[in-house]
Amino acid sequence: MPEQHHLPLTPAQEAERYLENARQILTEKAGKKDGLYADVKYVKMAAGTAYSAALLILDEYLRQKECIHFTKPKSIEDYMIRLRKYDKKLLRILANVYDELHLAGYYHGTRSVDTMQNGLNNVRQMLSYI
Repeated sequence: MPEQHHLPLTPAQEAERYLENARQILTEKAGKKDGLYADVKYVKMAAGTAYSAALLILDEYLRQKECIHFTKPKSIEDYMIRLRKYDKKLLRILANVYDELHLAGYYHGTRSVDTMQNGLNNVRQMLSYI
């Protein structure tokens, strides 16, 4: 099998790829019926993937703002404290993404299609910041 050489993706492209993977998991594996997903395992997987996209976006956003002073945040609180200095709207979007994808989706395994779609849409909105 020939070795493939890919150009490294930008953080925005990488986040976009994660988001697309999350959508694919929900569409192809989670099984939607009456506004609920059938298989929570895939909802959790998609939520984790989409939340990872959000963190990639935030890391790049903070890297652009803080330049050489950037260090990767160690907790959601750290992200929120640092974002508060730069952009309150992005901070609000992060709070929603944290609730929808990390807590409801990944941690609790929500079956709600609306909750997951809101989370994915919020991460898509975050992309415009980088």
